Amino acid sequence: MKSANAKNFRAELKDYMDAAVSEPVRINRRDGESFIMMSEKIYDGFRNEIESLQRRLLGMTEIIDGKTTIMARGQDRTARFKK
Repeated sequence: MKSANAKNFRAELKDYMDAAVSEPVRINRRDGESFIMMSEKIYDGFRNEIESLQRRLLGMTEIIDGKTTIMARGQDRTARFKK
């Protein structure tokens, strides 16, 4: 991950935006606070991955809590949505 201080980031904004297309860029402020700049494509990939993991975790939680129904082979799994 590329890193820059705020002064260099402002001075070379175009170069850092070009770099952010392929990997996130960390921008550090003098007070120690950091920010990450990334392309929208990378950001959307992260969001989709997080949402997918959240759905999987919810499904696993339902299994552990016993909130699932055993389905017989050949049974219509979409019947519950056709009400």
